[in-house]
Amino acid sequence: MKLLRTIALDPSDTFLFDVAAEPGEWAVSGAFRFWDCDSAKLEGKARAAFRGGFLGVQSWGWSTLAQIVPATEDDCRSLVDLLARQLVDRFGAPDMATAMTAAEEEVAFSQSLCTHPVSSLIAVHRASSDGEVRESFRRLKLREGQGHGKAFSFMELDDDVQPEGDLRLADLGREPTVR
Repeated sequence: MKLLRTIALDPSDTFLFDVAAEPGEWAVSGAFRFWDCDSAKLEGKARAAFRGGFLGVQSWGWSTLAQIVPATEDDCRSLVDLLARQLVDRFGAPDMATAMTAAEEEVAFSQSLCTHPVSSLIAVHRASSDGEVRESFRRLKLREGQGHGKAFSFMELDDDVQPEGDLRLADLGREPTVR
């Protein structure tokens, strides 16, 4: 079994997001955090989180990248339990049973993103069109002979789904340029 954990290759997430996830937290897509938001009205750090953040389940903070890691059934159960508690405490889920169902679905979706090898890094791109949020995910590949030590060690992209336009990690927190 594989799951996602947050990873910080540099301190940029602490500047990009209101709350940055701690490196090594269990991660989920977190798109549900925006269910009641008009994404066209999001600005600055909230917009950056919407466009390209994975949710760190413990801190409720955001990470630009998530890493595929091996996990056990106990890890998965613990993640579902933690997310369910967070959905009740931080998101106002009506009861634990409802929260558990939602958490199980969110964790199952995260597991579905883990088809690449362990240690692969995943980036997300979200966009909203006609009131519907669309997510696409990319696997970042290391340059030959590089480790995960530096953000600029990455060169090639394997696309799972093409986002609209080009995804540039440095641009996630910037307002779009009108042409």
